[in-house]
Amino acid sequence: MRALKRFSSMLICMVACLALMPALALAKPSNCETCHAKISPAMVKDFNRGKMSKSLTCEACHGTAHTSDKDVVKAQLPTIATCKQCHPDQANQYMDGKHVLGQVALDAMPRSPHQPKAFMAGQKGCGGCHTLGLVDAKGRETEARKYYKYGMDCQNCHTRHAFSKAEANEPEACQTCHMGFDHPQWEMWSGSKHGTAYLTSRAINPGAKNRAPKCQTCHMPNGNHRVMSAWGFLAVRLPEADAEWMGYRATILKGMGVLDPAGKPTGRLDVVKAGKVARLTKEEFDKERGKYVAICQQCHSPNFVKENFKNADQMGKEADKLFSEAISIVGDLYHQGIIKQKAGQPYAYPDLLTFYDVDTKIEQTLYEMFMDHRMKTFQGAFHMNPDYTTWYGYAKMKKDLTEIREMAEDMKKKASKK
Repeated sequence: MRALKRFSSMLICMVACLALMPALALAKPSNCETCHAKISPAMVKDFNRGKMSKSLTCEACHGTAHTSDKDVVKAQLPTIATCKQCHPDQANQYMDGKHVLGQVALDAMPRSPHQPKAFMAGQKGCGGCHTLGLVDAKGRETEARKYYKYGMDCQNCHTRHAFSKAEANEPEACQTCHMGFDHPQWEMWSGSKHGTAYLTSRAINPGAKNRAPKCQTCHMPNGNHRVMSAWGFLAVRLPEADAEWMGYRATILKGMGVLDPAGKPTGRLDVVKAGKVARLTKEEFDKERGKYVAICQQCHSPNFVKENFKNADQMGKEADKLFSEAISIVGDLYHQGIIKQKAGQPYAYPDLLTFYDVDTKIEQTLYEMFMDHRMKTFQGAFHMNPDYTTWYGYAKMKKDLTEIREMAEDMKKKASKK
């Protein structure tokens, strides 16, 4: 009898504890979970470990029209507008930054429409990162989204269905997109003193991990979702006070098709503006640069910061000096008719934005110099990784230029014998 009373007391205590600890139970049960616990159980577990499960159900993002396996197509998929209902500040900040313009940049590339659908729309290539900018439901009516309807912006960092803030606040959240061939920011940062200090501190003393900066420290200060950088993806700004550097840059802008071979602006300038790819006034550049200077000065002296930005900028100039010569060499081959203008190519001049879709080895080398080695030269400098700037960037650019000079001479000799 005494044992029975003791058991009853323990049972009452356990019930009382559960009542006082709602986090251990599903606070907002949903009919959706009954089915999805069977067909996609990890999805249900993920959702219920996140904070949103305490106040929302599946219907908040997916609507109520889908009720069985017979009407799956009626399930709504979220957009930025969905998240904005609860997170207006973060959504507005995000839409003012460059991440939301990923699709704009992808569409601006002249050869994008000629790529396999699985590669672009199916998100197995460039589209895997660049199909950003899904603002509202209308965005899902595009041809690309009808081909492949999944994916949206916020969940790229706040992985569905847990939507964890803590996860999105770690540098690995950026790694999926910011790595590899043309923008290996993850490799640069993680191998720099900033990265190694953060990662080792996180492992041995988590409470002190923020003694060194991570991606979010500089690019999302205080959780601001407006991601933007002064130089932009292609390291182009206008105007340039340094006349010598401006000469290099004019050649590069011709190669990008923003200027025609005569140096006059083309319609692509509007695309550059729409995609916020470059800073087109001194005031705009200085404003964005000033934000980074202020962040760096939280740890470093003003003079240290000034010197490092100066030298990183100068590496951009040194890269442009090599690259502009390479563009001019290939441009001369077009001028002499040795390389023929392709159908659809706007000018008899190298078009860098066609990337790898070119017909000659010399243009393939020019493309790699542009998208791989030039990128690593200036990005490595700003991410405080001199090894990347040297061996993956600047040294490779010199190698590219040597090869381009030699190939051009060979092509001229062969053409003269015809």
